[in-house]
Amino acid sequence: MAGTNMGHVHPGAAPGGSRRAASSLRNAASERVILHIDVNAAFLSWEAAYRLQHGDKADLRGIPSVVSGDESTRHGIVLAKSLPAKRCGIQTGQLLWQARRLCPNLVAVPPDPALYMDCSNALMALLTAYSPCVERYSIDECFLELTGSPRLQTRTPKEIADEIREKVRRELGFTVSIGVSVNKLLAKMASELEKPDRTHTLYPDEIQEKMWTLPVRELFMVGPRSAPRLYRLNIFSIGHLAQTDPALLQRHFKSFGRLMWQFANGLDDMPVSAETAVAKAIGNSATTPFNVDTEQEALLFLLSLTETAAMRLRQADLLARVVSVAIRKTDLAFASHQRRLPIPTDHTGTLFGVARGLFRELWTGEPLRHFGVAFSELADDQFLQASLFDEGGSPQQKALDASIDALRAQHGKAALIRGAFIASGIPPMAGGMPEGHPGMRNRL
Repeated sequence: MAGTNMGHVHPGAAPGGSRRAASSLRNAASERVILHIDVNAAFLSWEAAYRLQHGDKADLRGIPSVVSGDESTRHGIVLAKSLPAKRCGIQTGQLLWQARRLCPNLVAVPPDPALYMDCSNALMALLTAYSPCVERYSIDECFLELTGSPRLQTRTPKEIADEIREKVRRELGFTVSIGVSVNKLLAKMASELEKPDRTHTLYPDEIQEKMWTLPVRELFMVGPRSAPRLYRLNIFSIGHLAQTDPALLQRHFKSFGRLMWQFANGLDDMPVSAETAVAKAIGNSATTPFNVDTEQEALLFLLSLTETAAMRLRQADLLARVVSVAIRKTDLAFASHQRRLPIPTDHTGTLFGVARGLFRELWTGEPLRHFGVAFSELADDQFLQASLFDEGGSPQQKALDASIDALRAQHGKAALIRGAFIASGIPPMAGGMPEGHPGMRNRL
């Protein structure tokens, strides 16, 4: 493993196994206790659990299998894979036809986003029995704070984590890996140490032994762009990064350099927030079932995406100040552009007008296969001051948008569509979550 020679270390930093075991309860009483719960191969595990509960004989987790988009609509990319598929060399993000060349007997199942949200919600419900302070970090990851919990009076944090793993396996039918520590960063790093279905601790006195020997690219927030820049500074392990002068890192990476140094040393004071975080952006994207080579078709796809995303803005009582448009050509070349609005809005017509202008600036006539629309710099609509120049903010327009949203919510998205989509072959509201999923039974 690169960079395992740690050079100079702080005296006394090496942990003692017996001391660590003896101090587990003391740590729990005197410090924060944070668990990071990560679902193993989430999409595939959830598919497998649901299918087994509804009569399937084969467990997708025990055979070469993947969750993948539909090749006929050009979404054929591997989203999740089983361990047997991984042993065949199949990678997440690989094209499905490439995966089949590696494994001819590969089983591919389509993704079901609504099912995955049901599973995520079931996990959240189970965790709240242990603490009201549960933060959904992503659809398949949660942080749980046990600080001050009465459970810690009789059991160690690791014992509670093991109980959670067993309960998830028994009641929900899938497995999780859990990291235990005194802050969110170290808990998340701990959950990555060994998978699947494992519990690991990563307390401050274990950092040198368990974390500093890892390649620097495995540190949270060190991505494929920053890792090569660290290599050029002869920083190859997390330990090397931890012992680098933070001023040097700040010169090369600005404020991100100091953040990396703090993380490498296990320093993090981020709270576990049980409140639903305000969305930083709301967007929508779609790969088209055919090559789009006319402006009329392209704008219809953009309008379709804008309709869905704008409705989500209004449902969240948010307004957007920045509109972004992205396109991907048939050779997979990607381009994007964004524009800041003088007045935030949630009006579909106003947002689409900006998206249309951005598209016309981006597109040079080549056939396209993918479109994206995103709204960011979101603001609460309760605090927006009215403007005479904001057509989308007029009471009449807001009432019309609200009426349209209510009809679609009650009778389905197809209850009211724009005339331009009739006989176009393009869905009037693309993207978003599918409707009408029956949900999972037995807690799922």
